[in-house]
Amino acid sequence: MVAVFNKELLSWYLITVKLRETVESGIPKTSTSSGLLELPEQPQEQLQKQQQTPSESLHIVIGEDAENCEDAATSPDSEWVISIKEKLEQARQDDEAGSWAKLSIYKVPQHLREGGDDRAYVPQIVSLGPYHHGKKRLRQMDRHKWRSLHHVLKRNTQDIKIYLDSMKELEEKARACYEGPISLSSNDFAEMMVLDGCFVLELFRGASEGFTRLGYPRNDPVFAMRGSMHSIQRDMIMLENQLPLFILDRLLGLQFGKPEQKGLVAKLALRFFDPLMPTDEPLTKGERNKLESSLGNANIFDPLSDQVGLHCLDVFRKSLLRSGPKPEPPKIWTKRWSQTNRVADKRRQQLIHCVTELREAGVKFRKRKTDRFWDIKFKNGILSIPRLFVHDGTKSLFLNLIAFEQCHFDCSNDITSFVIFMDNLINSPEDVGYLHYCGIIEHWLGSDAEVADLFNRLCEEVVFDINDSYLSRLSEDVNQYYNHKWNAWRASLRHKYFNNPWAIISLVAAVVLLLLTFAQTFYGVYGYYRPVS
Repeated sequence: MVAVFNKELLSWYLITVKLRETVESGIPKTSTSSGLLELPEQPQEQLQKQQQTPSESLHIVIGEDAENCEDAATSPDSEWVISIKEKLEQARQDDEAGSWAKLSIYKVPQHLREGGDDRAYVPQIVSLGPYHHGKKRLRQMDRHKWRSLHHVLKRNTQDIKIYLDSMKELEEKARACYEGPISLSSNDFAEMMVLDGCFVLELFRGASEGFTRLGYPRNDPVFAMRGSMHSIQRDMIMLENQLPLFILDRLLGLQFGKPEQKGLVAKLALRFFDPLMPTDEPLTKGERNKLESSLGNANIFDPLSDQVGLHCLDVFRKSLLRSGPKPEPPKIWTKRWSQTNRVADKRRQQLIHCVTELREAGVKFRKRKTDRFWDIKFKNGILSIPRLFVHDGTKSLFLNLIAFEQCHFDCSNDITSFVIFMDNLINSPEDVGYLHYCGIIEHWLGSDAEVADLFNRLCEEVVFDINDSYLSRLSEDVNQYYNHKWNAWRASLRHKYFNNPWAIISLVAAVVLLLLTFAQTFYGVYGYYRPVS
């Protein structure tokens, strides 16, 4: 039995067999009277042999093809199984503890990109690291990177091989900081680290020491604190555009002849990114000393410490938080919802009512004199909020800080808590206008409506647990004050009758007139019952 899988071969086989049967059946019936020539016996036998030979060879071909077809039929299955095993092996490698422990530079999750502005996460001028390396629209800055590397080598009279060999030593550790496999070869990866790292350090040192001292002309298109520098700063603070801090430490140490030095890069980074700070509240020396003493000396941020941060975004975040907010434990009604492994409930992200509603309940707003924008206080019906400066880079800054807090496990959600608190406070342009009137919000955007829209969109797809917020206890106190009816009545009375001097004068006149009327009535009744004798 010959198994046939190829339809084309089968068709030719059947046609050949049919032709042979027709020829064999037709030859005996042929007579001389039919007018047809009678074939000689020998040619007829040769014809039959010729017909039989292709048939037999066809059987052989079909048999061989059947075996190949059987192999082809089983081949896709075997390849499928092999591909699954390869994926499982990759999953096993990814699931190893070491593969996630050092991860610190993440790709922004898709749900956060859809909720916010994708441009806020993608560099527009310069790429750092592998995620956006080699993109066509960012290649224009590559020649300036090579210029910076040339200046470094010329200024220090060093050979490039020193830097490349050092990056080779740190390659495995650096690759572990990034999410997913990096397609760059070992040489390309080391080259990228040296080129991008030296470019970053030149910008840091130029902002601190002056670019002219580093050998750059005063009118340099990139290495000067003007022009596109603000856009470069905004690109360099993005989560996907980071270099590991130990890479920058090593490169700067090689320039100074101290490869193991740490901490100086963080100090330079803070000075470079200072224009992006969301607050510019000036403090006198006495106010600063008073503020430091009130916070104590524990856990004060030190940019020169050995364990200062993972990358520039992490360093910037820690500098914003300084000693860091210390969340107070939630009250009993909140505790019953709090579980260690509970998934954050998207429905419970309303920390507080908006400004308009709180004002109607008698809550007052005041600007707090501090440079820690997150340090919000509430006491005796007064909500004290530090001054917040909103500019065109604030959206990108907060979105990347929130993305880092959402992705990194060993990270608090303090920035997210503050942004959601402000999102709850601001529901309309009127809310922004009142906070601006109180000196709490200062912005350079086109209108109050743009500021309201900015805060309302920052946390659209952010999953947040109010029980983990450092503002949860404060929000409970504000909400209790809001729910007290007497506070609302008192606020309504003050708003209607004591909101301007003329209303106060009218109220006083009405009270005096009422008292006089009462006195006149009293003495009239009193004289009637006790007339003067």
